[in-house]
Amino acid sequence: MTQDNLKKTPLCAACQAAGAKMVDFHGWLLPVQFESILAEHKAVREGAGMFDVSHMGQVFVEGQDAWAFLQYVNTNNIKNTPGAGTYSHIVNEKGCIIDDAISFCLTPEKFLVVVNAACVDTDVAWFKKHAAKFNVTVTDDSAHWGMIALQGPRALAHAAKLIEGVQDMARFTIKEITLFGAPAYVTRTGYTGEDGVEIMASPEAIVKVWDALLKAGVKPCGLGARDVLRLEAGYLLNGTDADGSQTPYEAACGWVVKLNKEDFIGKEALAAQKAAGLKRRLTGFVLTGAGVPRGGCKVFKNGAEVGVLTSGTYSPLFKGIAVGYADTDLEDAAEVEIEVHGRRIPAKKVKTPFYKNRV
Repeated sequence: MTQDNLKKTPLCAACQAAGAKMVDFHGWLLPVQFESILAEHKAVREGAGMFDVSHMGQVFVEGQDAWAFLQYVNTNNIKNTPGAGTYSHIVNEKGCIIDDAISFCLTPEKFLVVVNAACVDTDVAWFKKHAAKFNVTVTDDSAHWGMIALQGPRALAHAAKLIEGVQDMARFTIKEITLFGAPAYVTRTGYTGEDGVEIMASPEAIVKVWDALLKAGVKPCGLGARDVLRLEAGYLLNGTDADGSQTPYEAACGWVVKLNKEDFIGKEALAAQKAAGLKRRLTGFVLTGAGVPRGGCKVFKNGAEVGVLTSGTYSPLFKGIAVGYADTDLEDAAEVEIEVHGRRIPAKKVKTPFYKNRV
């Protein structure tokens, strides 16, 4: 697919003007890097960086049964207090992950669900398929929003210049605001392991937000740095670390499954898996020898294959880091080998996240 045929975010031209190297990301033309992955990683870990995440989906669920519906299609308990957000998994009847998403309560009868870009059509179709039992409407409003993720120790200080009261927001909350005369939302979640906010606004307003932050000295960052940052922080990459064949338990996210709540899609299958025990689980590894691990690399112990990586990268903080699905009987701190380009490199099993800040 040529760049002309790719979908473009409202910030595409602004990213190109800032010197971005653009790539195809699930059918979207997005920046992979600006200055360099290392410089952008450093900016987020030590100062502030911003990412164009306008490709993410915004789905509104409204109606008398909005909360009950979201409870049914999510594994986690969805908070129904205005302003509260909940990270959860959307699974099928077999308990396998369709997407991971965050549901924000605007009112008890109106929720904004932020979903992954590659899953928007699938999620909306899944929601509409199951909405018939409930008094709800499901609206994909993604085309009307641009979105910036502002991350780093200095992120809130920069956000405060545009958004009054943003520093008083608790983690995983949403606030309705006005930016440059347009309705907007600000959320405080993050995908980097640092403090920060996400700003959603109209296509016209989001460009003004980008320009204001750029003028203030916030470094623009691309997909390359984002992937290193999120892997260091131990965050799941849907479609890569969860390809539709794994459950939340296998993806090391069992904490998002609330088996004690009312019936939800996949509950029976997940209860059965928990009772039977797991054979594989998403596991962290750090290379102790030189090399860069990548998804698809095999993991060996004593010559026998015990796992396969799903994500791997070079981390400025830890060198070679990776996650992959490995046998659950692999002991903590086990010494293994990871095969990279036909060469087996020493590594060890570690607990994730690799990086955790003090926020």
